[in-house]
Amino acid sequence: MFSQISAQQILQNPNVPVEKIETYADRAKEAFFYYAPKIGIALLVLFIGLWLINLLVRGINRIMLARDVDPTLRPFLKTITSIALKLMLFLTVAGMIGIETTSFVAALGAAGLAIGLALQGSLSNFAGGVLILLFKPFRVNDTIEAQGHVGTVKEIQILYTILVTADNKKVIIPNGNLSNNDVVNYTAMENRRLDLKINVAYHADLQKAKAILFAIIDADERILKEPIPQIGVSMLADTGVNLSIMVWLKRENYGNVQFYIYESAKMAFEKEGIDMPVVLVETQRIKV
Repeated sequence: MFSQISAQQILQNPNVPVEKIETYADRAKEAFFYYAPKIGIALLVLFIGLWLINLLVRGINRIMLARDVDPTLRPFLKTITSIALKLMLFLTVAGMIGIETTSFVAALGAAGLAIGLALQGSLSNFAGGVLILLFKPFRVNDTIEAQGHVGTVKEIQILYTILVTADNKKVIIPNGNLSNNDVVNYTAMENRRLDLKINVAYHADLQKAKAILFAIIDADERILKEPIPQIGVSMLADTGVNLSIMVWLKRENYGNVQFYIYESAKMAFEKEGIDMPVVLVETQRIKV
């Protein structure tokens, strides 16, 4: 500051006395020797502080892993801890340099308010992340359906949640959308009901078809005996009789059992002479 004033005065008035120039130079020198050590120490504290914070956050992560803390909470707690410690460090460094921390905090608060108004969507996502962690509608490794996507939850971050779909696509969904809309959790319950439909022709032996399907179900140990599997006529369609199958199984067997029943039913029906309806499309060629 002093060196800038003296330079300006010299440019404006070349006849400035040498004594005055020396006075400004002395003041600038005093200011340099007064602030330089503080700035140097503050920078040293900043670098050491950032290193210690990273070390501490890694240590906290190891402790959470050792104590089997919910994987849903770990990334969130790590991020919050890191931000809080770094904010405290920056305030400490600012105070060491000589910046008035009270006014700095006030300015920071005003800036935070302005940023908050500009980023209302992000604040909504942050609040949504807090609600997800508090009420736990889903956890890491759960399979959910949300916003038109079905996938496994890999991470719950402060602002968004990461899903990986069955075909290995990464889907990022804002937490605000998840907390304000419907979410289907396919792994929340241990058992799931599998509903299937198989059509047989009208002239087919209905009781024989049902007996074949029950035999297929009884032969698969992955299908639970309780609740009792059910097979019944659900619709008399134009092309045939719709048989509805309802069985209960462990959630991890859902897809494989579905494939098994369809394939086994097709092979058994062909072997036992149970016809399945075939939709015939009649076409006519018209000469113009």
